[in-house]
Amino acid sequence: MDGNRALETIKGTVEGVVFHSDATDYTVLELSCDGVLITAVGEISEVCEGEILELVGSWTYHREFGKQFAFVSYEKSLPSEIEGIIQYLSSRTIKGVGPVTALKIVNRFGVDTFEVIEHHPEWLTDIPGITMKKAAAISESFRAQSELRDVMLFFKDYVGSKQVGKIYKKLGSSTVGVVKHNPYVLCSGEYLIPFEAVDKIAASIGFLPTSPERVLSGLKYVLAYNASTNGHTCLPKDKLSAAAVTLLEIDKAVVDSAIEQFLDAGELSEYSEGDDLFVMTNEVAEDEDYISKRLSEMIEGIARFSRDDIALMIESMEHTADIRYAELQRAALYCAMESGVTVITGGPGTGKTTIVKAMIKLFEGVGFKTVLSAPTGRAAKRLSEATGHEAKTVHRMLEMERTELGEVSFRRNISSPLEESVVIVDEASMMDLTLTAALVRAMRRGSRLVLIGDSDQLPSVGAGNVLADIIASGTVPTICLKEIFRQSENSLIIQNAHLINSGKPPVLNRADNDFFFLSRPEGLIADTVASLIFERLPKAYGEQLRDEIQVITPSKKGAGGVELLNAELQKRLNPPTDIKKEKQAHGTVFREGDRVMQTTNNYELEWEKNGTEGIGIFNGDIGVIESIDHREGHMLIRFDERLVSYPYESLDELELSYAITVHKSQGSGATRSLVKS
Repeated sequence: MDGNRALETIKGTVEGVVFHSDATDYTVLELSCDGVLITAVGEISEVCEGEILELVGSWTYHREFGKQFAFVSYEKSLPSEIEGIIQYLSSRTIKGVGPVTALKIVNRFGVDTFEVIEHHPEWLTDIPGITMKKAAAISESFRAQSELRDVMLFFKDYVGSKQVGKIYKKLGSSTVGVVKHNPYVLCSGEYLIPFEAVDKIAASIGFLPTSPERVLSGLKYVLAYNASTNGHTCLPKDKLSAAAVTLLEIDKAVVDSAIEQFLDAGELSEYSEGDDLFVMTNEVAEDEDYISKRLSEMIEGIARFSRDDIALMIESMEHTADIRYAELQRAALYCAMESGVTVITGGPGTGKTTIVKAMIKLFEGVGFKTVLSAPTGRAAKRLSEATGHEAKTVHRMLEMERTELGEVSFRRNISSPLEESVVIVDEASMMDLTLTAALVRAMRRGSRLVLIGDSDQLPSVGAGNVLADIIASGTVPTICLKEIFRQSENSLIIQNAHLINSGKPPVLNRADNDFFFLSRPEGLIADTVASLIFERLPKAYGEQLRDEIQVITPSKKGAGGVELLNAELQKRLNPPTDIKKEKQAHGTVFREGDRVMQTTNNYELEWEKNGTEGIGIFNGDIGVIESIDHREGHMLIRFDERLVSYPYESLDELELSYAITVHKSQGSGATRSLVKS
C-alpha cells in the first residue's frame, strides 16, 4: 500500500467471503456499506457472513478486479438486527447451528438470541431437536468466538491477526490475563512476536522500563538477533550489556546487575575463556552441551571391524571398479568404518564424491543401511546427481513437521530415531547449531555419522560454526583430502582455488581454460557481466547454457554487488512484456519467469512435489516464478521440483537471484558458474 495514501474508515456487514488463505489470512470480502456492495482485501482471520466490520485502509484500483478497499486494521462486532443475526448464525460459524436451526432460534428469541446462547443455553432446549448437550455445545462454540473477538480487539494495534490466532490457540480464554501478567512471554519461541511490538503492549498496560521481565526479554532478544544476523551463539558480557542498554534505553548499572541475577537464577547461561565471560541463552547452551556429549558417545559406541577385513573390502572394490584409491582416500574409508563419527574435508577436485560412493559400497557390503543428506535442497540434489543415490535434505530426513501453533519439530528424535545405520551429510559446513542438535538427537545408538565439507568454505548462515568447531576440538577423527586428481588437474578454476587457499596469487593471464579474468572499470562491471551471460557465453558454449549460469559475487552493494547485477541481468534475461505479470515489493519488481532466492528459513510454506506434500523453504533455496495471481495475492514458485504457493505477505523473504553472494552459493547445484571478484 502506498504510504502516502490517506487512511479512512468504513463500516459494513460481511455479505460473502470470496477468498481466504489459511496460511496467511489474506482475505477478499464482499461488504455491504449503506446498501452498496464493495470489495475489501486484507488480512483477517475467522471472518463470517453477517459480522459487522469496521475497516481502516484506503481505496485502490486493481487493473483486473477494479476498485477495492485495502484495509490494514479492523474491528469486529456482532449484528444487532434480526436479518443480520440470522445471516451470522446461518454461516455455520457456531458449531451445531445451520440455516434451519438459526431460523428457529431467532424466531424464538429475536434480538436477544446472542444473550440467550451465551448466558442461558438451557433455554435453547425449548426448540425441538436441541438437547441439553447440543445447547451446551452451541453456547461453548459461541463463547469461543466472543473470546477470540475480545483477544483480537486487545491486540489490534500491535500484532497481526495471524499471530493473534496462534496465541489464542495456545492460551485460549486466558490469553488476555496471561499477557497482562507478563506480555514478554510472547517473545518466546512459541509465538515469536517481535520484541518491539511486545514492548508497546507492555508499556500500554503499565510495565516499567526497568521491569525484570522486560530486561530479561531484551537480553534474549539481543542474543537472538546476534545469532540470526552474525551467526554467533553467544556474546561477551560487556557487548551484551552495551547492546541491551541501547535497545532498552536504561542505565548500564541496571543491565549489568540484571545479567548477574539472571545468570545466578539460571535464566541465562555462561562460559568463560581466559578472562572473558560469554553469555548465551539456555537453549543454545543445552544444544552445545548435547552435541558435544552425544558425539563423544558415538565415536566409541559402535561395532568394530578389523583392519584386515576393511583392507580386503577396499581391495575388492578397487579390483571391481578398476580404481586405486589415494592414501588419504583410503584413510578416510578406514576412519568411516572404525569410528562412530568421521569428518572428511577437502577443496574442489580432491575426490570427496569418490569417497562417498566408496563408503556406500563398503557399508552396504556389511549390511548397513545408509542415507545421504545435505542441509539444502540444492546441495542434496547435487549429491544425488554426483553419486547416483537418493539424497534428502536434513529437514526431510528428520521428517520435519509443524504444530498447530506453527512450531517446528521433527518426527525423528530420541524417541523415534532414524532407521539407517549410517548417515552421511555433505556440505556439512552449512549446518547450524540447531539443525546439528536435531540430527544427533535422531541418531540411533551404534550408528555412524560422516560429515563431509570444505573446511575453507564460509560457516553456516544460522548460529554456530559447527563443522569448524568439531574439527578444532581435536576429538573427532578428521581426514583432510589434499591431492587434486587427474580429472580435475586441467581445470584452472580448481587450480586457482587451491592456490588462493594456500596463500598464493591465482593465474589470471590465461584465456584458454575454464577460468579467465576481465579487467573493467567499476562503471562497466554490470554491463560486462550481463553481456557475458546474455550473449558471449551462450554464443561460445550453446544457447541452452544461458539459464544454467549462476553469477557469484562477494558483496550485495557496489558496482559489482548483487543488487546492481540483478537489476541489469533481469533487464536482459527477463524483460517486461504485456503478458508477464509483475509484483513490486520492498523496492524489487518480481516478474513471471524471474529467478528468485529464499533468504530465510520459512517453516510454514507448503509445497507439492510429484503428488507428495511437505513444508519448509529454506535460506538459499533458488526457484523460478511460474505465475503471479493478484486476485489471491500469491505467486507460484518452483524450487527445483517443489511447487509453492508463495503469499505476497512473505515477499520480504525473497530476492532476485540471477546474481548471488559467495556465502549464498554454498551447496549450489548450478551447472556453470561465473565467479566474480
